[in-house]
Amino acid sequence: MSAPVPEHPREYPLPVEIPVTDNIGGAEVGLKTQLIRFVITGGLSGILDFSVTLLLQNGLGLPRAAAKSVGFILGTTTAYLLNRRWTFNAPPSRARFLAVVALYAVTFAVQVGIYTALGQVWPNTIVYNALSYVVAQGTATVINFVVQRVWIFKID
Repeated sequence: MSAPVPEHPREYPLPVEIPVTDNIGGAEVGLKTQLIRFVITGGLSGILDFSVTLLLQNGLGLPRAAAKSVGFILGTTTAYLLNRRWTFNAPPSRARFLAVVALYAVTFAVQVGIYTALGQVWPNTIVYNALSYVVAQGTATVINFVVQRVWIFKID
């Protein structure tokens, strides 16, 4: 007996290298469009991350690293889901998901480490917390885009 035929084309296995296409018109999306979408996604996810971090830290009194950890998890989960579907238009994949989890573990350590370290040398004010966040997030964003585009989503 043969395997059932999928009803939806997304259910067919895809090659490792897939071109990124626009979900609406089907046209291939270039580096510039990917970068713009990545920045928009990152901006939205960053607002979520930063808001949760400040709410937990300043509003509820959680320790700096704990607040940043929760914000990071919520923000990066949102970013992964949006980037996989919209920025890189990639189908769900267990291997890709595990690669992104590994990448996010690294950038989690980088981001929380930078944010916490800057908190040791700068005053604990909203302005310096925001600046610490921007430095930590900026570093993580560069790492994330390069690794996702070059290795995880394998876009030429």
